[in-house]
Amino acid sequence: MRGKVKVSADKPTNHTSSARLLLNVAEELKVPFLQIARKAEIGQITAKPELSTIQVAAETALNLLENYTLGVRMSLEGYETNLEPVSVPAVLYDTSTRLRALAKSYGVSLELSIAGRYGPVMANKAGLEAALVSLGAALIEALPAQGAGQLKLHLASHRSPAGVVAGLYGQNKQISSEVLKNGRKLQNSSRQPLTNISHTSGAGIFVADALLDAMDLNLHSSRHQGLYGLGIVLKPSRQLELV
Repeated sequence: MRGKVKVSADKPTNHTSSARLLLNVAEELKVPFLQIARKAEIGQITAKPELSTIQVAAETALNLLENYTLGVRMSLEGYETNLEPVSVPAVLYDTSTRLRALAKSYGVSLELSIAGRYGPVMANKAGLEAALVSLGAALIEALPAQGAGQLKLHLASHRSPAGVVAGLYGQNKQISSEVLKNGRKLQNSSRQPLTNISHTSGAGIFVADALLDAMDLNLHSSRHQGLYGLGIVLKPSRQLELV
């Protein structure tokens, strides 16, 4: 079974939020570009360029740009977002694969917690994976500054009364619905709207927000086996449940 989410031409457009998100992305891109420039400069001096570091920085920047542009396309008037049955464990596995090199560069250990039998959910696979990659990159980059004993990020899924939850979790107890709500309000006026979650502009989190909004999904605070994080509630594919 496939479905479509069509963005209505009557849907209000918040130009200020769009401009702020673009600014968030631009601010965030400075970090990998500066890393590339500095490593290249050092490589010229030492004749030993750190190609792996440069590659990770370049891929991080490209991922953020690609996910941002996908979110923009999906939010355009008249754009039809194709929904299809998607395996949550498979999407989380693919997400962890794409985040592995970035996590290693920050000394962060990624752990998958996808045990259990979950039926397919209805989603746009490319959009869902892009949202999780953007979210994961933002949380990975924030972890070292939080002074946690163990730098671990869990990609996990579990059932809830509302559906299947896919999310990313760690030990940061300050992640809450209130923090996320206030961060969204401050996005248009602060360079660090999510100070309790990230010391950066939080662009990855807001890019994930935009992608999920285009699919009529929401990012919210979530708990998983004593850990704190951000998750997405996904509706099961009813058609396949009946088969």
